[in-house]
Amino acid sequence: MERNIVLTDLLFTRGRVRTFDDAAPWAEAVGVTDGVITYVGPAADAPAARETRDLGGALLTPGIIDSHNHLLLGFDPDAVSLEGAETLAEVRRRISDLAQRRPDLTWVCAENAVYSVVEGRRPRADDLAGLTERPVFVTTYDQHSVWLNEPAMRALGLLDGARIAWGNPELDEEGRPTGWVTDFYTSAMTSAGLAALQRDIPMYSPQRRYRKLLGSLEMATRCGITTVVEPQVPLAEVGLLETAREAGLLSSRVIAALFHPIDADASLRRDLRTAVDDIPATSRLRLGPVKLYADDVIEPHTAWMLEDYANRPGHRGHPSAPVGELTRIISELDRLGFQTHTHATGDGGIRLALDAIEAAGRSNRTADRRHGIVHVECLHPDDLARFSALGVTAAMQPRHCSPDLVAGTWMENVGEERWDRAWQIRSLMASGAHVALSSDWQVGEMDPLVGMYSALTRATLDGTTSWTPEQRIDLDAALAGYTREGAWAWHAEQELGVIRVGAAADLVAWSSDLYELQDEPAALLDEHAALTVVGGEIVHDATASGAVREPETPRTQCSATHH
Repeated sequence: MERNIVLTDLLFTRGRVRTFDDAAPWAEAVGVTDGVITYVGPAADAPAARETRDLGGALLTPGIIDSHNHLLLGFDPDAVSLEGAETLAEVRRRISDLAQRRPDLTWVCAENAVYSVVEGRRPRADDLAGLTERPVFVTTYDQHSVWLNEPAMRALGLLDGARIAWGNPELDEEGRPTGWVTDFYTSAMTSAGLAALQRDIPMYSPQRRYRKLLGSLEMATRCGITTVVEPQVPLAEVGLLETAREAGLLSSRVIAALFHPIDADASLRRDLRTAVDDIPATSRLRLGPVKLYADDVIEPHTAWMLEDYANRPGHRGHPSAPVGELTRIISELDRLGFQTHTHATGDGGIRLALDAIEAAGRSNRTADRRHGIVHVECLHPDDLARFSALGVTAAMQPRHCSPDLVAGTWMENVGEERWDRAWQIRSLMASGAHVALSSDWQVGEMDPLVGMYSALTRATLDGTTSWTPEQRIDLDAALAGYTREGAWAWHAEQELGVIRVGAAADLVAWSSDLYELQDEPAALLDEHAALTVVGGEIVHDATASGAVREPETPRTQCSATHH
């Protein structure tokens, strides 16, 4: 028990408090004053408070730290979601419905298409024929590919041989564009790519991107997320975050990772350093990590593999830059004092990133930068121990390994003989590596309870199918991954991700004691964040009298039910 004051501002009592403080891992009550935790201990010894919240035995934990959450991607009310549209007929129905309902839209946009919607091949423009005479622009659920209809290709000049700055159009045997575009998100957030998107595609206007940002932030607080890492912010869009901060609309803390296109020169790195130095960190907004790409993604065969794809002999994908270039970039960023956050999914891409980080530390004689590798989907066994040895964070998303997301594409591309390399969360944790769990919203659901369920089961949300059970973890490890490990990843373990006197009062009270449900993980999907507290301020209160739950839209299930 620790007691520092007689009267506290806010007291949470009669709860099951998981502190993630090794000195006192469990408690019953937590007191907060001036945004800081000032009491942790038994309920009977708790100080008097101006406001008391009786938790009635529910679980209280540190606030969730979502270490990879694309706030700027959000949901666009002027587009249609294709989540759950598993057939081409359903995709066509939804796009046609939007086109008919919204004759005012100059472009008909859709989000979250799955790669396997057309069996045996990638989708193409012909599959969207006859829906509308207007251009159709569709993003895949992972934002790495785009699907266009013929009017869209015509509007962009692709049929006349024009190039686009935000992706690589796929060509047929005769050299004509098919309507499928790869390498989208790696290109779209470059200065040239973003400028072209904002010019051509209404969904990427600053106004609509800002609206997405605010919607994502509101969802984060409903989910119990108190710190969000926006992992890919172009310098041109930093102003959107500053506008939200100045308006008092950053309801969660935001760490913005600035995007570094792999082909950018040293002048961009100087611009990144200037931006970080000129925009002082505040309690709600901090710039600093730098986002890089070692490779692309496995589903369209564009991630870099050490051996051939199982269903495409002779093809291993490709790194995002010539071998040696990533090492040079990370070494320079490391020398400039930056922490890096590098996308790598294939075992070749992961090894490339680890090699670059190791070389940077050796050449610069730096330590404790806590560089991170994000996704870590297919990890060669020879590289597993290197994460702990190099102090590299594995920023991973449990939901990504659910069979309903990877069957039909990822699993077949990699091949069953390499399934034991998939999302090795348990093995990495056992090796001593720091594994920070996250959602990758809106590729996956933002709700950390969905991620916890996935980490415990490696199963579909309906529980009918699971795989790689040897990588399941327990609830305590999952909660640690979303709290303590996330804080460590961003050099914030003294103030975030822990409940102890002197730490920031970032807390989440859940709707029940989640530990009582860990033997039936599906029950987690029926729970929710009852209270979210950031810096001692209650920013979400599902228990308030008259509180109204917003209707659920796809992947926004931070409410009482998920099924």
